Amino acid sequence: MRIGFVGLGAMGGPMAVNLLRKGFAVRGCDRAERARAAFAAAGGEAVEDPAIAAEDAALLALAVATAEQADEVLEAALPALPAGAAVVLHATVPPAFARALGARLARSGHLFLDAPISGGRAKAEAGELVIMASGSDAAFEAARPALEAMAAKIFRLGAEPGLASTVKMINQLLAGVHIVAACEAMALGVRAGADPDTLFEIITQSAGNSWMFANRVPHILARDFAPLSAVEIFVKDLAIVLDAGRALRFPLPLAAAAHQQFLAAAAAGFGREDDSAVVKVYERLAGIEVKGRAGS
Repeated sequence: MRIGFVGLGAMGGPMAVNLLRKGFAVRGCDRAERARAAFAAAGGEAVEDPAIAAEDAALLALAVATAEQADEVLEAALPALPAGAAVVLHATVPPAFARALGARLARSGHLFLDAPISGGRAKAEAGELVIMASGSDAAFEAARPALEAMAAKIFRLGAEPGLASTVKMINQLLAGVHIVAACEAMALGVRAGADPDTLFEIITQSAGNSWMFANRVPHILARDFAPLSAVEIFVKDLAIVLDAGRALRFPLPLAAAAHQQFLAAAAAGFGREDDSAVVKVYERLAGIEVKGRAGS
């Protein structure tokens, strides 16, 4: 089974490598030379043009960041993608975009699976992602072998594209709020005189813990803001959440507050850093640094 895989970044790169390890013939595509080189070193065929990635592919997977990037890739790739092949979108996009894309691909004679992912880079590397999927039975069956190679859990959410993106949107609401809450809590603790390492140890064993607290605070303590998921990702994803709230006339005060903190971090120049760099907004306001022994 030949797969074209577009987007070899922090998540897409490990996903594509797992497909290689499971025996798929994968042609990986990315604009960044460094990403292509890493994929080639893992044994994959690396290309820069999405049209080349799509040639002879039974499946075209998109692990891009935005709906706009997905549109750009498909404009180049669809003419080269064989009729009847499936497009699988792993990006976090507005549900309305996924619905419209499904209709567009039906007209072009291609299957479509709305299949956003969750789990972070570590799970992507281990092939243990959570994948939320919605689309026709034919689309799911076409994509199932590849999904199983990358995921520990696959949720089938219905036949209509957009359902999976709706669930991912809710996940991102919670994830964004939890990241900001973790940064706020750690910064307050340091400002009040608590030892950051001890604070982290206690909270991760107490009722106030969350997956995001346990996962992101070590980045902060080590002062390692190399992006696994960047601030700008949550500027985008929480904007999707807020747009949905406006359309549904549904108030989202916590999501809005979290979005403002990510915007503040981006405005301060931290947009391409890890999303835990939101803590720097609090650090600048309070004149502190949340640094553990690992960051010394």
